[in-house]
Amino acid sequence: MSASAKTTSSSARTGNIPIDPTGFVKLGAQLPALANILAQAINELSLPLSETQQRTLLLYLDQLLLWNKAYNLTAITDPEEALIKHVIDCLSIITHLPSGSLLDIGTGAGLPAVIIAICQPERQCTALDSNQKKIRFIKQISSELGLSNMQPIASRIEAHEASYDVVTSRAFASLIDFVEVAQPRLADNGYLCAMKGKAPSDEELQALDNDWHIKTIKLKVPRLHDSRHLIEMSAKNV
Repeated sequence: MSASAKTTSSSARTGNIPIDPTGFVKLGAQLPALANILAQAINELSLPLSETQQRTLLLYLDQLLLWNKAYNLTAITDPEEALIKHVIDCLSIITHLPSGSLLDIGTGAGLPAVIIAICQPERQCTALDSNQKKIRFIKQISSELGLSNMQPIASRIEAHEASYDVVTSRAFASLIDFVEVAQPRLADNGYLCAMKGKAPSDEELQALDNDWHIKTIKLKVPRLHDSRHLIEMSAKNV
């Protein structure tokens, strides 16, 4: 996946965070402004991310946009919009996630799996998707970014057999459908964590209430005015 990038000896300075522009291809002149937006969002979310981790998040965004057409990764092509709606959106769940090994179902371009792996290097993350091209992108970007805690797997969830402490998803339209496919992969005392726009309907919650403890967390995503929620579920019969 390597691509030649314009290099410069100067650093793009964003507030107190210096971002070395070497290796960036798509962000270009927007890098300082984007780094500043990211730094402000990280501060608002109270995330303890190092300068290296912030740079890694921006490198992921750069590669996501660079290889978008080849891998069909996202419909969003504007760098600032992609930063907010993909990277910062996923950052908003980090402090709410239970600890332990994590499986991200229908991960697509690695959202939120890659973002979690960058922010929490101590956590083992598995990114699962049936789309071979998108998993190939995640494998390549994980190697380039040095994400030793990331395991990308090209498979349908029904064919995957391991179990995990936390199972996430950002792609399922139906909370009930997510629970149905994710529950078999959940370890004892584990948690299902579904990223949603609007909060689940009363009908969805009632359908799951007999078997699951359900916690709806309203998220505040910096610079994003759309509704965002994280639905955390743990089995009642454990």
